[in-house]
Amino acid sequence: MSTGREPDGPDVEAGVRAMLLLMPRLVGRAKRTPPPASLAGFALAPRHLSLLAYLLFDGPMPVRALAERLEVAPTTVSLMVGDLSRQGILERREDEADRRRTIVAIAPEHHDGISGWLAKGADAWRAALDPLSPSERRMFIETLRRYEEAARES
Repeated sequence: MSTGREPDGPDVEAGVRAMLLLMPRLVGRAKRTPPPASLAGFALAPRHLSLLAYLLFDGPMPVRALAERLEVAPTTVSLMVGDLSRQGILERREDEADRRRTIVAIAPEHHDGISGWLAKGADAWRAALDPLSPSERRMFIETLRRYEEAARES
């Protein structure tokens, strides 16, 4: 009789069950994380979090670089950037080195609010990842990436 556990952890089916039960709670919690009061009047959605996180962590960058990081078409990023620029959350400027390129940045007046909004998730990830060894963190992150790729393909 299988108990669903191996000496070092759950078997694959028990792991699948655990993740199917856990993932909706994680996604729901992320969706319920409201933007800070300074951004409450803006039309921000969870899909904006990754774009804003890249700009916060990596600094201003061209639309094409954002598209590559987000793994979406540049037109998709252009639409999101246009929307967030009209709301005053992002700024667009010409690249001094190549005037055909547009550089996107978080508007200075919204930098602290966005940083605070993303800090809650960053703090939770720090608490989850800190006890792991570097190789365990790498395996965890690679596992989530493989899941995301498999979910996208199916």
